[in-house]
Amino acid sequence: MTTIALYNLKGGVGKTACCVNFAYLSAADGYRTLLWDLDPQGSATFYYQVKPKLKGGIKNIITQASELEEAVMETDYEHLELIPADQSSRSLEIMLEEMKSSKKKIKHILHEFRKSYDFIFLDCPPGFSVLTENVVQASDVVLMPVIPTTLSVRTYEMVKAYFKEKDLDPAKLACFFSMVDIRKNMHNEIMEALYKDKRFFQSYIPYLSDVEKMGTHQAPVEVFAHSSYAAQCYQDLWTEIKEGVL
Repeated sequence: MTTIALYNLKGGVGKTACCVNFAYLSAADGYRTLLWDLDPQGSATFYYQVKPKLKGGIKNIITQASELEEAVMETDYEHLELIPADQSSRSLEIMLEEMKSSKKKIKHILHEFRKSYDFIFLDCPPGFSVLTENVVQASDVVLMPVIPTTLSVRTYEMVKAYFKEKDLDPAKLACFFSMVDIRKNMHNEIMEALYKDKRFFQSYIPYLSDVEKMGTHQAPVEVFAHSSYAAQCYQDLWTEIKEGVL
């Protein structure tokens, strides 16, 4: 089982769109795949058109009031299941803060699934928190989408510093560029500079309208725009990620 978290300190960087597409592509490859929507916004849950079947599902999982399997729901796609976000997701940070040994709580929970799935994807909310530490502890890879702009580069440096401050394994952090506009000199210059950091995948996700249409179709790009450039970009990046983690 390989656990991959999609994370960034800031929002609006294409994190959830990538998580939704990577999970779909993993399942399409035949891997038993689970996506856990940890973001209170519930965007990944929305894209997959899933509604929680348990009231307070996330809270019950964390407090062990119910079994993890009870919160898992099927999607419309073979090999792909989802733990949806629900209202209790908003208090997840507080619950983790109140628990002893909370930094490894999610890791211990996911350990139950080690024989059930090949890939587990975690769609994480932005920010630095005890949940962030949980996610890093639980993950084999922390995938961070970075827009090639000055503020996003600053965020990237802050995340690296956070890993060092919290004594988190820096080798887990892997990055890729998202929402790229190669017509902009700044984007090209920043990408060229950061590729030298040896932490970025070569493939990237451009700024494309088909990605924005995911909300309209409530589906991964591959489903409604199979032959599009956007679908090819996600496929290329997923292939590169697989080669890096398998």
